[in-house]
Amino acid sequence: MDTEIMSALTQFGVAGLICWMWLVERRASADRERQISEAHKAIIQQRDERDGLIEVVRENTRALAMLEGSQRELIGAIERIGGHHDRRAS
Repeated sequence: MDTEIMSALTQFGVAGLICWMWLVERRASADRERQISEAHKAIIQQRDERDGLIEVVRENTRALAMLEGSQRELIGAIERIGGHHDRRAS
């Protein structure tokens, strides 16, 4: 323990000790509150980023499904045209 703190505790007795303990607890409590607040902000930010990523994946899945459907329609059209072409060649 620091000499100044020890002399202050001696001067004020038990009341000084209780006051010092209270001040130490208040400082520790303020540090914990700050840490909790920072952790909460980080969690909220991560949730928002995750939600954004999920939405991008959904949109990409939708776009790929539409592309696949268009390609299937195009293949069907090409096969129909190719089938008509084969009949004419016969």
